[in-house]
Amino acid sequence: MWGGDLEDQQNTCPVCGSKYIVGEKNTGIVICKTCGKIFDEKIWDSGPEWRTYEQMDLERERTGDPTTFTIHDKGLSTEMGFEDMDALGKRITSKAKSQIYRLRKWQSRSRVSGRNERSLAFALAEIGRMCSLLGVSSDVRESASKIYRKAMAKGMIRGRRIEAIASASIYAACRQFDVPISLEDLTEVSNVDKKTISRCYRLMSRELNIRPPLINPTRYISRLGSDLDLSGEMKALAIDIIDNAKEKGLLTGKKAKVIAATAIYIACKLSGRKISQREISEVSGVSTLTLRKHYKELTKNLDLDI
Repeated sequence: MWGGDLEDQQNTCPVCGSKYIVGEKNTGIVICKTCGKIFDEKIWDSGPEWRTYEQMDLERERTGDPTTFTIHDKGLSTEMGFEDMDALGKRITSKAKSQIYRLRKWQSRSRVSGRNERSLAFALAEIGRMCSLLGVSSDVRESASKIYRKAMAKGMIRGRRIEAIASASIYAACRQFDVPISLEDLTEVSNVDKKTISRCYRLMSRELNIRPPLINPTRYISRLGSDLDLSGEMKALAIDIIDNAKEKGLLTGKKAKVIAATAIYIACKLSGRKISQREISEVSGVSTLTLRKHYKELTKNLDLDI
């Protein structure tokens, strides 16, 4: 508090007994105005750095936006808006419009200079587009952008498609955050085939020493169950089946989505829900042959009477 009484912090001055204790803004100290006793020094002023001379309806903040890896310049450069209004909200003249248009054009050109920056800007835009289509969180997008920057610094982009490295970066980030996004899902939103993405991901895992944890099959239950219009009880039963199989060590070496699809099929069988293997195959992307194989294995080892 500056320029006001501090009676709630210090009742009276121990030297003169005065209650007139204030904080001096210019000197950064808390003193007794009567005798000059100094109670505290080097006080930080937490107020704004700006002063308002007019009543303007502007949002003033103490700091700007934080840096982010999702933008090629990490959000540190300035950006001119596309509104045809000034800071006071008034319409600008036609003469000023043409001048601002030229300034905006040169400003956008100066933000991206050089082949590497253009390549990075395109890749980060692709990562943002695919993350938006996949519906993943901003943390996954931030991590994917950071992984792509590391791959670019290692020289892994040369000779490979930018979209492939970007897709592999998203897949690696999803694995780190335990997000159930498969290579098939990435293939649908990107222009790269599954084999190329898988090859780039293996290369990045080796060169960047990426060791993400295995995806828990239960993370697929909610998504697949919603697509198949299953009840909450059936989803919970499928999760229990996966947990029992995990305790008996039946999940080693098996894909998470295959186990999730099989557990859902078993749960439907146990609860009397009529659903075909083809329906589950179309939703999960797991073939009916693979589904039948794991269905027989799990029901046999879990002693399920279906």
